[in-house]
Order: sequence, then C-alpha cells, then structure tokens
Amino acid sequence: MTEPREGVASSWTADGLVGRERARFANFAVEIDTPLPSRLQSLSELPWFDCWMQRLRTEKKSKHTIRAYTVAARTLSTTSLPGEPPLDWEQAKTVSVRDFHTRVDPNKGRMDAWLNSIGELKPATVNARIAAASHLLQWVGHSVPDWIQRPNRSRSLPRTLGRNELGRVRTAATQSEDPLAQPVVTILLDTGLRVSELCSLDIDDVDTEDMSALVIGGKGEKDRTVLFTQATVNAIEAWTPIRNSRIQMCKREGELRSLLLSSRGRRMNPRSVQKLIDRLADAAEIPRSRLSPHTLRHTFATGLLERGADLVTIQRLLGHASIATTRVYLEIGDQTLREIYHRAQNELPSGKVEETEVIEAPEDVVAIGEAPIQRLL
Repeated sequence: MTEPREGVASSWTADGLVGRERARFANFAVEIDTPLPSRLQSLSELPWFDCWMQRLRTEKKSKHTIRAYTVAARTLSTTSLPGEPPLDWEQAKTVSVRDFHTRVDPNKGRMDAWLNSIGELKPATVNARIAAASHLLQWVGHSVPDWIQRPNRSRSLPRTLGRNELGRVRTAATQSEDPLAQPVVTILLDTGLRVSELCSLDIDDVDTEDMSALVIGGKGEKDRTVLFTQATVNAIEAWTPIRNSRIQMCKREGELRSLLLSSRGRRMNPRSVQKLIDRLADAAEIPRSRLSPHTLRHTFATGLLERGADLVTIQRLLGHASIATTRVYLEIGDQTLREIYHRAQNELPSGKVEETEVIEAPEDVVAIGEAPIQRLL
C-alpha cells in the first residue's frame, strides 16, 4: 500500500512542478499569430486593397495622400522573404484580407526586409512610407512594433525670395508672352495658395468684389477662405478675356469653370505651373532650384510675418492643420534677418531734435504748473 501511494505522490509532485514551471514562463510566451479583428471578419475573403482604399476614402484622405499610401503598400506587400516566390503588384492586390493579415505580420520578418529596402531614401520619404505602413498595419489588426525607428528629419528653413529677386520675378511675369504668367505669379504671391489649390480654383470660387476666394478640398480635404488685394483683381480681369476665348476649346465639362486654362483649353496642372515658373526663373536670372510655386507661398508667409501678422492668422491663411508647421517661419534666415534690420533702421528718425514753437498762454487762462503750451512744427 505504501508503494502505490508514494508513486501517486511522486507523480503529483512531478505534475505540479511542471505545471508551476509552465505557469512561470507563460508570461514570456510570444504570440505567433495575431487574430483577425472582428470588424474585418465579414471582409475576410475580399481583396484587401479594395477594402483598404474604401477605408482611406471614408477617412477623407486626399488623392495625394492615397497615392503616397499606395506606393508604400505596394512595396511592402510585394517584398519577398528568402525562399518565397516573387509576388507582383497585380497579384498582391487580389490577396484576401485574411491572407494579407498573415502576410504582413510584423513579427515574421517582412517588415524588416521592407525597411532595409527603403533605407537609402531621403529621411522625409522614409517617414512618409512608415506612416503609410503604420496605417495599413493598424487597419489590418496589427500593432506597430516599438522597434521601428523613424529617421531624424533635419527641417530646413523655408526658401524665400529676397526683395531684389522678387522684383525681378514680377518684372519677368509682366513682360512674359505667356498670358498666364501674370495671374499665376500675382495670385500665388497675394494668397499663399498651394499649387494644387491654385489649379483647382474655379471661376465661381473667386469673389473679386469681396476680394476673397474659397478653396474647396484643400490639403486634408479642408475648405478655407483666402484673401487677396486689388493686384489680384486686376490680374484676373486682364486674364478673363483670354480665358473666355480658351473655353471654346474645352472638351471636358469639368474644365469649363476652371479659372486657369492652358492654350489647349485644359485645366492647368501643377506640372504645367512649374514649367511656367521655370521659364520665369530663366528670364529673371534666378536658378530654377531657387524658384517654385512653393517658394512664392513661403515668400507670402514670410512677408506677412515681417509686417507684424501673428502666427494664428498666418496658419489660417496658409491652411496649416497644426501651428507647429507655421512656427517654422519664425526661424528666419540670416539674410532675411539683415534685410529686416536695415529696413527698420532706415525707418527710424535721423536723430534730429524736432523744433518746437512756444506759445504763451493768454492772461485769462489759468496756467497749470506754469508750463508753456508746446506745438510741434
């Protein structure tokens, strides 16, 4: 009777020890497969790319953001691990949500291989790709690993035009044979619009009497109102007869209301505007690398700051989502700082003491402290 009891006790002790050891190391176990989120269960057999695109549109991402996110998703999903057959983009887009969830699991090495493949890109580009991949991972039910480190991005100061350069650009636009040069340069310098917003302007969006324009669907799909001066009114009025003649060549209904039309009757696009600016840079003897539509936007913002506008006002006019983006204009370059200093010094009085005329108070007026009344000449 003793031996069986000892065997049972020994067996119980062994099982208890094993159980305690298993419990001890249970907290250190790594979860191999993350389950598909319940919100995606009904979509599990559908193509992941179509479902993700619908999600981006629901979040009202701009077409530029969707294009950038698609590039990141394409490179990540087509990255192959050792021993895997290659997968092209057309095949990758048709993978089901369930299979794609398994494929992009960050614990299986594909994320590491993808990060290595984009390591030679510029820090700003790498950060944008990682942001897109993070959105994709979170949508499909994975958490972004803590070990993903974004490269430090050295933020350069906005590139602006000096007073002399600005004058040469305005002169080049005035003397240009391209009738679009004057309205494009004037509107950009007067409103600070992004080039995509400029190209998207319709004639109905501009109110010359109120001297304002409505920007519909700007960056982040946000609408805002921008203001302009009489210079823009004059430029638009001079451009209108030419625009009316070009409407006859419009073949697409959506281009009939466009403010800026090319010589072929098409809505101007950012690439066409950049080519126009390149020609103006050549005429103004300014390196093309120093002049772009965004340079004119920066020049607009810096000019507002120099004339005393506060950051919140500039943020609203530029359409920045965060004031941290606008704050970069406070980091004024040395040349701009010198220009502001010399201009301020030239506006100061010369130091000459103003002459005064002393007027004796009439006898019937009671003198206050016996001080004579002084009048500036």
